[in-house]
Amino acid sequence: MAIDSDAALVARIVATDDRSAFELLVRRHQSPLRNFLRRLTKNDAALADDLAQETFLKAYRSMASFAGTAKFSTWLYRIAYNTFLNDQRTRFPHAELDESQHPSVTNEIESASTESDLERLLGLLPLRQRAVFDLHYKKGMTHQEIAQTLDVPLGTVKSDLARGHESLRKHVTTQKRFA
Repeated sequence: MAIDSDAALVARIVATDDRSAFELLVRRHQSPLRNFLRRLTKNDAALADDLAQETFLKAYRSMASFAGTAKFSTWLYRIAYNTFLNDQRTRFPHAELDESQHPSVTNEIESASTESDLERLLGLLPLRQRAVFDLHYKKGMTHQEIAQTLDVPLGTVKSDLARGHESLRKHVTTQKRFA
C-alpha cells in the first residue's frame, strides 16, 4: 500500500472535496503542529489545541490556494503562525508584538540547570526567535523554508538563530560562573 504524499492528498481535496484525504493530512501533521503552537504559547496546551484546530479549519477552507511552490507543512505552519499572532493581537490589543525585542533572558533563566529546562529557556526568547528555533531544530526545516513559513527575509531567519544562540550562550556562561 503506497502512502500518498501531502501534495497528492491536497490534490484529492481540491478536486473532489475528499474528507478522508483531509483527515489523513490532519493525522499526519496535528501532533507536530500542536507542539509548535505549544512552544509559541509557552505551554498553554488548551490554547495551542484551539489554535491548531483553527489552523486546520483555515487550511481546509483555503486548500485551493495552496500553490505547491513550498511543502504543505511550510504552508500549514505559516497559517498556524499567523493564527497565533492574530490571537495574540486579539487577547492583548494594546500590547505591541515586537518580535525583534529581546526580553531579559538572563534574570529569568538563572535557575535552569538541566536539559529538561530547555523548553523554559526557549520560552524566554522573543516570539519570532522561538518560532525559528522550533521550526529549525524540532521540525528540521531549512532556513529558506522557515523564511517562507514566517514570511520574513532569509537574513532575518539567520539573524534570529544567531541572536538566539548568543542569548542562550550568555545565559549558560553566566549560570556556570555563579554555580
